[in-house]
Amino acid sequence: MRSHKLGRAGENLAARHLERRGWRIVERNVRFGHREIDLIAAKGDVIAFVEVKARASAEFGHPLAAITHRKRQEIRTVASEWLRRARPGAVTLRFDAVSVLFRENKPPLIEHVEDAWRITQRFSHGPRRRVFE
Repeated sequence: MRSHKLGRAGENLAARHLERRGWRIVERNVRFGHREIDLIAAKGDVIAFVEVKARASAEFGHPLAAITHRKRQEIRTVASEWLRRARPGAVTLRFDAVSVLFRENKPPLIEHVEDAWRITQRFSHGPRRRVFE
């Protein structure tokens, strides 16, 4: 499976996985410049900025190992811009990750890691501030 097609398939599976667990997908493929957040999901008063990593096999390691420091910084930049535009009010913000591992002759293995990383950054949006450390 080609990389782009694999990524889209992984994002679709991740979105369905989250929805089955009570999450609402607020937006998909949110871009700011050349940077992107795969999914923005909400559940209760939590908004999660979700990075999805899919791999055709575990041959080159776990999919989540591909979320580098640079990628986390890019996601933070897009999240800040989204918050500036969306102004969601008083919510808890966090960064989640979903790995999708495609396996031959088996269903994909999907793992949702809540609060996968934190970034020291003040997000100002409305009446309350949340700090990621």
